[in-house]
Amino acid sequence: MTTILIAEDDQQIRQALERILKFEGYSTVAVNDGAAALEAFSEQQFDAALLDVMMPFVDGMSVVRRLREKGDGTPVLMLTARQATSDRVEGLDAGADDYLPKPFELDELLARVRALLRRSGSTIGHLGGELIFGDLVVDEAKRSVTRGGRLVEVTKTEFDIVALLARNVDIVLSRSTMYEEIWGFDFESSSKSLDVHVGELRRKLELDGEPRIVHTVRGIGFVLRPGESSDADDAHAAASGSG
Repeated sequence: MTTILIAEDDQQIRQALERILKFEGYSTVAVNDGAAALEAFSEQQFDAALLDVMMPFVDGMSVVRRLREKGDGTPVLMLTARQATSDRVEGLDAGADDYLPKPFELDELLARVRALLRRSGSTIGHLGGELIFGDLVVDEAKRSVTRGGRLVEVTKTEFDIVALLARNVDIVLSRSTMYEEIWGFDFESSSKSLDVHVGELRRKLELDGEPRIVHTVRGIGFVLRPGESSDADDAHAAASGSG
């Protein structure tokens, strides 16, 4: 049975998460602080984890960092009342796979849990080959990304995004299509989860000053192709209110 760790210090939220996940057929282990979460990880393997950011003893960000430092790739969904983009970026940088601000709809949470489990069980698309675009190499078997021979450290979600784009070079993918393919659920148009992940992916791909290859197509979505400078692309994104 699929087992999910819940680390949440708010008793009502923790109990609600336990009830809904058990109702959906998942096994759960619930703890109320970060130290207990790390102890639980040391005792058993989980298929996914829901971690609150602000917890006693050890916060959620630190829990994720420690897991990743040990090579633990358990899919993690961060839960937090902090909704600023900078907070989301911090969570993704820490190694989280997804980030859900409070308050949230249970249907959306369940959809994101299902997406995490799908990605951990099997990657989207056809495994076993390399997707090559210029100096970008996406190895689906190893789930690795290199650019110009430089290893690009990406999260699971960032890998899924760049692999999806690399399988559709020069094809503009709508935000709706990308949500469906990567998360298995088309979130409301106001959701910024995809934009946050794409922004982080771009930052990592352009770390050494490489030209932008993940472009925003105003009012539609994203595409992998050579062309405009990152400054021009940012101008288009700003004009459309998305990035």
